[in-house]
Amino acid sequence: MKKRMLIVGISICILMLFSYYQNNSLSTSTFTLSSEKITEPIKVVQLSDLHSKQFGKNQNQLVKQVKKLKPDIIAFTGDLVDSETYDEQKSITLMEELVQIAPTYYVTGNHESWSGKFPALEEKLLEAGIYVLRNEQTLVNIGEETINLIGVDDPTFLSGEEELAEIVDSLSHKEHFNLLLSHRPELFSLYEKMDLVLTGHAHGGQVRLPFIGGIVAPDQGFMPKYTAGMYKKEDMVMIVNRGLGNSIIPQRIFNRPEIVEVVINGGAF
Repeated sequence: MKKRMLIVGISICILMLFSYYQNNSLSTSTFTLSSEKITEPIKVVQLSDLHSKQFGKNQNQLVKQVKKLKPDIIAFTGDLVDSETYDEQKSITLMEELVQIAPTYYVTGNHESWSGKFPALEEKLLEAGIYVLRNEQTLVNIGEETINLIGVDDPTFLSGEEELAEIVDSLSHKEHFNLLLSHRPELFSLYEKMDLVLTGHAHGGQVRLPFIGGIVAPDQGFMPKYTAGMYKKEDMVMIVNRGLGNSIIPQRIFNRPEIVEVVINGGAF
């Protein structure tokens, strides 16, 4: 009986440690691509779907990892906060730290809309020096390079996908490299005019299985198509960030919180 209880106790401890590791140990994924519109390398670090999660005091664990990567710009692709467990301060603290590392650009996710508190959050982000892109573009100079950086709202802020498609089409630029920040990977077909699209929202499929991938994702259901990594269609590349925090489903399995590093080199892909 004592032996059985000991085995059960050890098993519970192992499961708890495994759970903690899966949900709190940061991972970094690096993607490299090329474009004839670029002559000098550009490095973008992307974060997504924090859902007000905390990684150490003042987010120092996460900030330290981002700083090591030495990005030219930082992109945050939505769900900075969680509508159910709303904690604005953890999110603002992270953004205040990130802007000290590199220019930081942000677009909304569905949870910002659902919270009903976005106007106040947006004001604080702007005060912190964050570039909040809401269906707009900006030409960003990085060394000798100029890229067309586009940011769109989550469709929950809009009338629907048709409006989003019209916005995306109107903001593309033939001359410059088009980098789009958008929360939703399942709208892949709307992004054809872009060179690179950075998205989140899918949480990596929440549970990832070898040779199968993610199991379930918001707005894609079971066995989702776009959960993590790189997807290509002709000259357009979309990268889906697995995200940092959780929302409805509190547990990640084989799906650690992710920082995405994208290196864009000159030349044909």
